[in-house]
Amino acid sequence: MNEMRYNIKISMAESKKEDYSTININSLQCSFENIMRYNFSVSPNCCIFRTPTILYRHNEAAYKPNAFSFGPLHHGKQLEFTQKIKWDYLQGLLGRSTCPEKLYSELVQTISSVEAEARNCYAESIGLTTEKFVEILLLDGCFISELFRKDAKEELRDPNDPIFTIACLQEYLNHDLILLENQIPWLVLERLFTLTKLSPNESLIKLTLDFFGNLFSSKKPSVTENHFQERKIEIKHILDLLRHSLLLPLSPDKLKQKDGGWEPLPCATKLKQAGIKFEKEMRDTILDINFRNGVLKIPPLLIQETTETMLRNLISFEQSYPNYAPIITSFAKLMDDLVDTENDVEILAENDSIDNWLKSQDAKQFFNKLYHDTFVKQFFYHDICHQMNKHRKRWWPRLRFFYLHNFTTPLALVSQVVGAILLILTFLQTLYSILGVVGDKKS
Repeated sequence: MNEMRYNIKISMAESKKEDYSTININSLQCSFENIMRYNFSVSPNCCIFRTPTILYRHNEAAYKPNAFSFGPLHHGKQLEFTQKIKWDYLQGLLGRSTCPEKLYSELVQTISSVEAEARNCYAESIGLTTEKFVEILLLDGCFISELFRKDAKEELRDPNDPIFTIACLQEYLNHDLILLENQIPWLVLERLFTLTKLSPNESLIKLTLDFFGNLFSSKKPSVTENHFQERKIEIKHILDLLRHSLLLPLSPDKLKQKDGGWEPLPCATKLKQAGIKFEKEMRDTILDINFRNGVLKIPPLLIQETTETMLRNLISFEQSYPNYAPIITSFAKLMDDLVDTENDVEILAENDSIDNWLKSQDAKQFFNKLYHDTFVKQFFYHDICHQMNKHRKRWWPRLRFFYLHNFTTPLALVSQVVGAILLILTFLQTLYSILGVVGDKKS
């Protein structure tokens, strides 16, 4: 009897095991069919991403909108007040038209015609209806176009326009417009702008660059729309346009991938002690750094409230977009090497290599965390770092620096000369004594 019960248990266990195996196989078969049915490939148009968590944790405020959301990723999170401003701008834009209703219909149609292409610009699926998605892009795109126009032409502004009368809103916009997660496709902006042009010669690229003219430097960028056309650059969004405005002034040779990897560089204080000088060099981009004859020439970087936000989002874009060279990331790495202490900040500021509007402590912390947790396969300043490391190992620059910084007063200089004369006299006296002894022995 016990043996029978035992056999029944074994049989039931085996039966359950067979059923379990069968169910799993069927489940896996369904899973395989689902895998083969769906398209999981990333669209080649994909250019708007969520900031990687590994970067986001270093400074959350640098990646989140303050007051204005643009596009679908942060829609509904902006202030109700700023949303009203967007509708007011759209109303004003339509009001300039001789037939507002017709213009609005054309704007809706042009965005609807590129809806699928615009959705593919986002790395994640946008769970919005066609009507809502088109409405968001139309409203935000028209607001941005109007904002850039009004910034360039004061006569278009309403005397009570809060954007230009409330200081904090301008600061919020300078921050929110450059966030990677807050971008809308350039093709959307361009289509809306073309339909609402005030004149045939009006350029969206020029208006955008003028709006952000002093973002990186006190010198406005020299890049024009022609530069983008000559290089056949396809702009993806505002952040991408700003990145290209930094890269375009560089020579093709400087944009080439470097063979060498990252080479560590001492901070500005140690480089100065090694006899290396720092000089300001006015260039068309902050990236155009050069080292010649013991002098590191740096185009002055403007360090203000939005500088960290700008660079962080550019770095996040480079780290996320396929086949984009880490040039901005390399720049951040180089500046982090140069700035280790507050004294380094002061050295660069004294030589006009940076235009620091922050406290030295804040500027130091900003540089020290900027490139953390990024990957730089090709370091674009390898040659410069190699040249500086080679130069700082020479004995003459070090000796020259020592004398120039330790014997600057007349008294110190006189004592040094006297000491040198005494040393020479002592040497001569010793030499004559030796020669005299040798002479006596010969005689």
